[in-house]
Amino acid sequence: MKNLFEPARVEEVKERIAHLKPDSQRQWGKMNAAQAMAHCAGGLELAAGTRLPPRLFMGRIIGAIVKPLALGNDEPMRRNSPTVPGLVMEDQRDLATEQERLYALIDRFAAAGPDGCTTHPHSFFGRLTPQEWAILMYKHLDHHLRQFGA
Repeated sequence: MKNLFEPARVEEVKERIAHLKPDSQRQWGKMNAAQAMAHCAGGLELAAGTRLPPRLFMGRIIGAIVKPLALGNDEPMRRNSPTVPGLVMEDQRDLATEQERLYALIDRFAAAGPDGCTTHPHSFFGRLTPQEWAILMYKHLDHHLRQFGA
């Protein structure tokens, strides 16, 4: 399965991020490209354990059922998938700044490997293995890059 521990996937997403422009048109959702890149950076901070959101009630109920469906294949995430509260970016951002920040977080995540992943449960899915975090991070980046045709 594609994941962010694979050097080829790291290079792929970084090349796709580089194609984004401030006026890149979204195909779904509400965030612009800069906001989406800040949102993706927040996702990597979850995986690294620098953001520690609480478990969601709905995640406690169905997270374990949905997790293998979401992470058990290379199917892309669906459009307008729900997001972790606190990661929706509504303020204005600078795309170049957010791209650079995201590149650094991607590199840090990939370089740290499995030891760099948090043991804090994901707010919806619950506990994730490092491999599951790497799959989720790739899928999340892919999702938002596809959102802008990148």
